[in-house]
Amino acid sequence: MQTLPQFIQQVLSDSRPDAFAERLGAPEWRMTSTTRMLERASALAYALRELGLAAGDRVVLIAQNRVDWIAADFGTLLAGCVVVPTFATLALDQVDYIFKDCAAKAAFVESPADAERLRASCPNAPRIIAFDSIGPDSLALFEAQGAKARAADPAGLQRFTQDLRPDDLAVLMYTSGTTGNPKGVMLTHRNLIWNATAAFTYGLDGVDVAGERALTILPLAHIYGHANMLGTLLFRSNFYVSQPDFLIEDLRSIRPRTMALVPRIFERVLASVQGKAKAEGGLKAKLVPWALQVAHDSMLATLEGKKQSPVLALQQALAQRLVYAKIKETLGLDRIEYLVSGSAALHRDIALTFGGMGLPVCEGYGLTETAPTVSFNKLAGMRYGSVGRPIPGVEVKIAGDGEILVRGPNVMSGYHHAGGNSPFTPDGWFATGDIGRLDDDGYLYVTDRKNELLKTSGGKFVAPSRVEAALRRSIYIGQCFVIGDNRPFPIALVAPNWELLRAEFGIPAGVASAQVASRPDVRELIEREVRQNTADLAAFEQIRRVVLLPRDLTIEDGELSPTLKVKRRVVEKKFSDAIEAAYGTGIAPALR
Repeated sequence: MQTLPQFIQQVLSDSRPDAFAERLGAPEWRMTSTTRMLERASALAYALRELGLAAGDRVVLIAQNRVDWIAADFGTLLAGCVVVPTFATLALDQVDYIFKDCAAKAAFVESPADAERLRASCPNAPRIIAFDSIGPDSLALFEAQGAKARAADPAGLQRFTQDLRPDDLAVLMYTSGTTGNPKGVMLTHRNLIWNATAAFTYGLDGVDVAGERALTILPLAHIYGHANMLGTLLFRSNFYVSQPDFLIEDLRSIRPRTMALVPRIFERVLASVQGKAKAEGGLKAKLVPWALQVAHDSMLATLEGKKQSPVLALQQALAQRLVYAKIKETLGLDRIEYLVSGSAALHRDIALTFGGMGLPVCEGYGLTETAPTVSFNKLAGMRYGSVGRPIPGVEVKIAGDGEILVRGPNVMSGYHHAGGNSPFTPDGWFATGDIGRLDDDGYLYVTDRKNELLKTSGGKFVAPSRVEAALRRSIYIGQCFVIGDNRPFPIALVAPNWELLRAEFGIPAGVASAQVASRPDVRELIEREVRQNTADLAAFEQIRRVVLLPRDLTIEDGELSPTLKVKRRVVEKKFSDAIEAAYGTGIAPALR
């Protein structure tokens, strides 16, 4: 088994002029060759050593996706140091906690302003290098100093990592911390290389992606994005990094064959397609929603082993000719063989709709602690609603209380400064904290987080993520959050799709969101959407009250983690008056 420095030198040993790219504005991209990336990364390794860092020292990376981030990541590893990826949107107190907890010796950030902000607000800030600076703390100067040191000592690079072993710590990745301070997940060289190799070998079975352009908007600071980068490079695809705001523009420019996304992107794409059709009016406003429903119904009939009725078959043929091909071309998805969804639950109806349009979505499951892939739904033999079978080499079993347990070479060595709180069972299984089941064919189904199950005062257990996924099928619902623990019934806090609502009711853009939410016609529409999209749930899961939020939940206000997970305790406290008012009206029938 290799270490990551050996892996990096291997994947950068070929000569590809456009192995890395970052957007200047589609279709313009700034290219970096494998040769140049290795030069940059090795120079940064020397610079870190010149700074006084030794093997095992921690280097924090805080930035949005960019090629400089990759160079800093690789340079840290080539120096024999440990990478600590950190979200650029993380609150300053949590950044300082990470600096202190990991004993950081250096940090790479995006801009001089970021550097100054951290120096002013974080007592534990280490030496900071800024990507976009032109001063003494600039990446360019730091890299140049490293290149000079390399020229004076060409053999140093191998010396930096000569004592590294596959089971040594490589990446210390902090979880998003929805309930307090983040936990440092200790991932070894073996964890990361083994998982990237096993997951991509399994998932890409029969798909040759060598030389293809792989677009990513997954944050490199997240394990999903970090592992996607390693697997992409291993299988010789060219790695194009971008941001979610430019997704459609970049898809049209790149036209990839595969792409990994998170469920919220799939939901937003469908909402955008329908919203634009509705805004254009006329025949398109009716044709697009009809075609998407046909896609869903057609795929559902196929999965259930039913023969499509002549009417449905004709509708699917018409929809393919009139709508699907145009949608795929408009979105830049006309070359897609399959899409990948991970990081959170994707509602089956969303996957069926994409599949019916000829855009199959292969869902997988994993955690930061498992580096990350545990299971994956291969294109051949995909089972909608599941997260696939465990990848070869990973074992999964279900505990007596329904918790998913995992064992394999991908499982972390432990939590940093965990004390006596071990996440492992006495016989060595990692307890994921997720609830799920395995079917008779070995497909895994994830139903909820163990510590987030709600128990109503009537004794019924409700999985909030299941209800929230159902609600997000509506194009009018942006964010949603279900509560109901020790309450008579669950209620939903909803931040609508403000742009779509304004278009629907002709509300000027200048009208505040709070005013939009207070309108009776808006409330009626949202309640109707909630009713329709939860109609297939059990009676005790039905939403009986809706609290319309006056704005979106944000990272800046402390309501979302950097991975956009709702901080439940924070939100419940902030909107406690509205929640109590909703429950104060007494037990109500389900919205009907």
